Order: sequence, then structure tokens, then C-alpha cells
Amino acid sequence: MNIAFFLVPKRDVAYIKYESTMRQALEKMEYHRYTSVPLVDQDGKYAGTLTEGDLLWKIKNTSGLTFQNTSNVMIADIPLNRKNKPIHIDAEMEDILSKSLEQNFVPVVDDEDHFIGIIRRREIIAYCFKHMEIEGHL
Repeated sequence: MNIAFFLVPKRDVAYIKYESTMRQALEKMEYHRYTSVPLVDQDGKYAGTLTEGDLLWKIKNTSGLTFQNTSNVMIADIPLNRKNKPIHIDAEMEDILSKSLEQNFVPVVDDEDHFIGIIRRREIIAYCFKHMEIEGHL
């Protein structure tokens, strides 16, 4: 089965522009109650995944950093601890099962590596559950 069926398109995804500030990221993640979000660069390409842990480590390791001055910290200055690689839109569902074990979503890019959306772990689990039911394993 092609993964496009499970794609949450970019327009429906809470992503952060790589050129944003730490404060903008914190506010967006708090508003949506997300623990991680995709980063998209100025050319629309997937630039990585920002996690709560990345933000916490930046706060811990930056002397004098408070919420008030997080608007002075650029996302580019925050080390990303996870190297989530995107998959291409023509990938098959089986190609992303292992990726879903360690991340809440799998970023999806087109043939020119532009970010086009995500596949959430819940859709991957639902797909597997359905197949297990069909095969009589449940």
C-alpha cells in the first residue's frame, strides 16, 4: 500500500520554520501540545525534527537563558539530538514501520525533497492492527 493514503498534508501540520526563534517554537509546541515538530527551511525542504528535549537541553546548557530571552535564540542555534530522516512519497508502508518505532511521526518529502507532510504513528499502528485482524492474529 502506498503511503500517500496516510499522509497528513503540510497545510494541516504544525511545523516550524527553521528561521524561527526558540520562543516561537515553544509557543507553537505548547499551543498544539506536541512533543516534537518538523522543521522546514526557507526553500520548503525538511530540515529536521525539533523535540522538547532539544529545547530543554538548550535551556540547561545556555547560561542566563530564560523564557523572556528565548526570542533571541534562533532554531539554527539549537542542536537537534534526533536525526529523523524523511521518506519519499513513493515509499511503501513497509518502508516506514521501523521509523515509526522511535518517532511520533515520519516526515514525507517529494522528489525534490520538499516537505509535503507527515505520517503519524497512530495511522501506522492502525494499519498494522487492521492487517493483524484480517490475518486472524487478533
